[in-house]
Amino acid sequence: MERVITLDPQKMPKEWYNALVDLPKPLEPPLNPATGKPLTPQDLAPLFPPALIEQEMSQERWIPIPREVLEVYALWRPTPLYRAWGLEKALNTPARIYYKYEGTSPAGSHKPNTAVAQAYYNAQSGIKRLTTETGAGQWGSALAFATKFFGLECTVYMVRVSYEQKPYRRTMMEVWGGKVYPSPSDKTQTGRSILEQDPDNPGSLGIAISEAVEDAVTHEDTHYALGSVLNHVLLHQTVIGLEAKEQLAQVGDYPDVVIGCCGGGSNLGGIALPFLADKATGKEVRLMAVEPKACPTLTKGAFTYDFGDTARMTPLLKMYTLGHNFVPPSIHAGGLRYHGDSPIISLLVREGAMEAAAYYQTEVFEAGLLFARTEGFIPAPETNHAIKAAIDEAIKAKEEGEERVILFNFSGHGLLDLSSYDAFFKGELQDYELSDDEIKRALEELEKLAVR
Repeated sequence: MERVITLDPQKMPKEWYNALVDLPKPLEPPLNPATGKPLTPQDLAPLFPPALIEQEMSQERWIPIPREVLEVYALWRPTPLYRAWGLEKALNTPARIYYKYEGTSPAGSHKPNTAVAQAYYNAQSGIKRLTTETGAGQWGSALAFATKFFGLECTVYMVRVSYEQKPYRRTMMEVWGGKVYPSPSDKTQTGRSILEQDPDNPGSLGIAISEAVEDAVTHEDTHYALGSVLNHVLLHQTVIGLEAKEQLAQVGDYPDVVIGCCGGGSNLGGIALPFLADKATGKEVRLMAVEPKACPTLTKGAFTYDFGDTARMTPLLKMYTLGHNFVPPSIHAGGLRYHGDSPIISLLVREGAMEAAAYYQTEVFEAGLLFARTEGFIPAPETNHAIKAAIDEAIKAKEEGEERVILFNFSGHGLLDLSSYDAFFKGELQDYELSDDEIKRALEELEKLAVR
């Protein structure tokens, strides 16, 4: 059995897979926050170019990938699929564990799969600058990287706690020409108002989104780019799962369970949604979302309409949420500190087509260390969540005495997250789990929204 399963570059996907056509039921429409009515393409025009708006609402199963995007993808795609021999041996499991390694991209994660596409479509529409938010810095660095290929400027609002925890992520963005501000910042009215109330606010993705959206809508030559949650973002990420299916077919295997960590849902959607197409035709395959107990949107949140940002500037989305004012504890998996989830992922969990699990911070770092010491690659803190779930699945296979094929997405390397491992070794990482009372308080604001 091969340890590294490569894919002929000629077989790299030429189309993205649109999961909207295979959902158990149609998504509830996003709503205009001013009118409460279903969003129209015109409502999104201040933020996104026409092509992305069309993709957001498309009912076409396959969306062609532009040649210019494929040319940039070719820098690192197809990415390798690994058989986790070392991890399997350490666990003494009959399970076969595979991981799709997205750390080969220049930015070190899966995020450029959509960053390149979004930069391309915006440049084609005449936009000169993109604004965005970033949690751990993976998305911000991916967009800074992508904009350079299409002559765009890039402004990033980075969640303050991650800005301080991960200084080299900021440096990475600046190497590619991006301008990076800790959020909440003094650059926007949203940021200034939050800092007036709480000068030591650690920030959240909801706050950073508000700042990036405000910046975009107040400049005519600027659009906003989002690294997760929205349909078109998950669409672009499906190259991951499409490649993985081809690679597994080369070795005559097929997964029993497909796993991804989940903050907003981009890397999870990327690995899992192409298998949803098989599931829709009756194929037996489990899909699993893994999140932190410190921000348990899928496992403890409410399934309802909510804003994607703190300042209530974004459309209302039907999703699992902890409330747009929720500020998660300052865990090191900054990319998973988001109060909501992709409507697609949320619907799949709601309808029982996808499972959800949550873990403590220290146990996922323990899983990451075992992986690094058996497979060699140092995972990002976010990726450690998927690794922990894969290990648990492999242990269950051993306990039950059955073979099981496990596929997970190695969504990014941790070479710029070593401070978090250092904190783990020093015993400084805390385990957070929100109490029922804390969850109730976080959701109270949602009760004021008229839409259910």
